Amino acid sequence: MISVESQVLERHLPRFANKSVLFAGGVNDDFPEQVSQTASRVEIWSCYFDYAKGKSAVNFSIICETQADLIVYYWTKNKAEVQFQLMQLLANAQENQEILIIGENRCGVRSAEKLLVPFGEIGKIDSARRCGLYHFSLQNRPHFNAEEYWKTYENPNLGALKIYSLPGVFSANELDTGTALLLSTIHSHIRGDVLDLGCGAGVVGAYLKQQNPKTTVLMSDIHAMAVASAQKTLTENQLQGSVIASDVFSHIQGKFDLIISNPPFHDGIDTAYRAVSELIKQAKWHLKDGGELRIVANAFLPYPDLLEQHFGEYEVLAKTGKFKVYSVRS
Repeated sequence: MISVESQVLERHLPRFANKSVLFAGGVNDDFPEQVSQTASRVEIWSCYFDYAKGKSAVNFSIICETQADLIVYYWTKNKAEVQFQLMQLLANAQENQEILIIGENRCGVRSAEKLLVPFGEIGKIDSARRCGLYHFSLQNRPHFNAEEYWKTYENPNLGALKIYSLPGVFSANELDTGTALLLSTIHSHIRGDVLDLGCGAGVVGAYLKQQNPKTTVLMSDIHAMAVASAQKTLTENQLQGSVIASDVFSHIQGKFDLIISNPPFHDGIDTAYRAVSELIKQAKWHLKDGGELRIVANAFLPYPDLLEQHFGEYEVLAKTGKFKVYSVRS
């Protein structure tokens, strides 16, 4: 089964014939394999490890230097991330580079024209499945310097910690209220091995390490931009820790005294519980005896049922009208 975006692209298969093709952006299905049957070469660039893991043909990174006759860009919901990715693709491309931009209307793909018109000719060539397909031809390469996209912020709740983030990363520009509530439960008596799962810009893991220097902190995320951001947050604050890409526990080894998370519950622009369900279901296999799983979540989400099902009972460490911090022990 391919996505609705790929279903629209499927109507234009002759455009791919005998061309080298680079798929980029939010591609999340096997449509590139279908294209490879007629294209001269197919490569994929993705910032999402849940898609890239196990696919040798996928370049998982924040920077792409691959060139191709045709670039196919899948629009994502985050405008800042889209701009970061498209500008570097255009800056690395040849004059008259051909790009197909596909995205769902509800994700804001209509803004492709406004974003790209300064750099070439763009026009809509198809509309179906509540998606828009645009054709773009490059005439004026933009300037791109990845260093210019880094953002930093500080917050009284973080002490002396400075957070570094790239576009598209959760809590990229300011401390969100859910994470702030989770941080309020972190005290100086935490010891041992800690996993910050779904670390985003590294706020929780870095703060925990700052408050508890003797802990060993591992942070993980599926987003390449988050992995890079969390690593920079550690480095710039002179904190020791490791950051890896992992789809929940897919690449996590060992057991921990504490697994802590502000888990995502959005997949694209849809609510999805897969990641959180896997986190709760599999956490017990990654906790030491007496180890703790601590998560913050919107109060309306049905996580208490999952916690009771897999751990027997849970404790609420802190709460507001919108968020709750849950704790369970193995």
